Amino acid sequence: MDPAASDAAAFLTRNAVDALPEGDLERKLEEAAREGRQLRAKLGLDPTAPDIHLGHTVVLQKLREFQDLGHKVVLIVGDFTARVGDPSGRSSTRPVLSGEEIDRNARTYEQQAFRVIRDDPALYELRFNSEWLDMPMQELFKLARTATVAQMLERDDFAKRFAARAPISVLELLYPLMQGYDSVAVRSDVELGGTDQTFNLLLARDVQRAYGVPEQTILTLPILPGTDGAEKMSKSLGNHVGVTEAPEEIYGRTLSLPDEAMDQWFEILAIEKPPSGTSPRDAKRALARAIVERFHGPEAARAAEEHFDRVHVRREAPDEMPELEIGPETEHLPQLLAESLGVSRSDVRRWLAQGGVKLNGEPLPADRLDLDSDGLDGAVLQVGKRQFRRLRVRP
Repeated sequence: MDPAASDAAAFLTRNAVDALPEGDLERKLEEAAREGRQLRAKLGLDPTAPDIHLGHTVVLQKLREFQDLGHKVVLIVGDFTARVGDPSGRSSTRPVLSGEEIDRNARTYEQQAFRVIRDDPALYELRFNSEWLDMPMQELFKLARTATVAQMLERDDFAKRFAARAPISVLELLYPLMQGYDSVAVRSDVELGGTDQTFNLLLARDVQRAYGVPEQTILTLPILPGTDGAEKMSKSLGNHVGVTEAPEEIYGRTLSLPDEAMDQWFEILAIEKPPSGTSPRDAKRALARAIVERFHGPEAARAAEEHFDRVHVRREAPDEMPELEIGPETEHLPQLLAESLGVSRSDVRRWLAQGGVKLNGEPLPADRLDLDSDGLDGAVLQVGKRQFRRLRVRP
């Protein structure tokens, strides 16, 4: 074997869970070098939500490593498969999004992905799988013949739902085949995904073989737990850290991570651990700084830490905050804050009852539903730990 191919394979698989079939990635790297061509490393993302979070970046970072070695990344936006819904790891049928929601979400993916991967036409290709999956019926029949129902029911999530007599739609059974056909359409050499995607990625090899296309190597990456330290990071669970969030929000959310989950975050996100003997508090701060720096730069990381210390350690208001305009007489707090923060009025009432709404650092009583504007120009209204508004009274 070529030593350079061996070194590249070792580098690319060093923090992967599985590289299957064993030794295949090294073989493909050697062949590509001998033939003077790039490998095509594929990742599919269904735009079921508009934002990319840290969990997504685990795989995106691996794609970046392929680019750094001179290979081409093929990012597939699953605008067609999102209309089906990936059943991987699910115990029930996924709700169907409207076409408008899917299209709106898809538009945000590429720009956010560029926070990790390189926007270089020689190293990057964007495809939408509606290009090839909006196929004639006879082509769908051909695709459906590449796998059996028994093969599909070997999947852990399908097997559990079948045993529990929970619904499994025929459309869901088609999803792994459609994902596999993506690999045929773009002639992928390598496909990446989380460990919950192993079945789909291996099935794609069967689909490629049926269509006479060289079979891809698969590389699975560990799944990042959310800020609760338990469940998979997910926006729907509220345990996510979005890559486009403000630096102080990323920093604060990271510090909410349980101590016992820190080692996983350091390892999975490929962030260097602080020296042995560093206290959990300081280690978590180092982790938070590194994550902010990755997406916003070192200056933003320093500012985010200072913001946290000012607000949560020294209990001071931040230097800069959005302004909130109020009328010259009386404002109804639930309505005012609901409109400003994009929450419900019942949420605001609950925060008031819990002492979570403060005026100039002092908690407002639960029955203080109306705010007299007199003397409040320039006052600071705080909601929860990280939401601040400077009040401005209209003349």
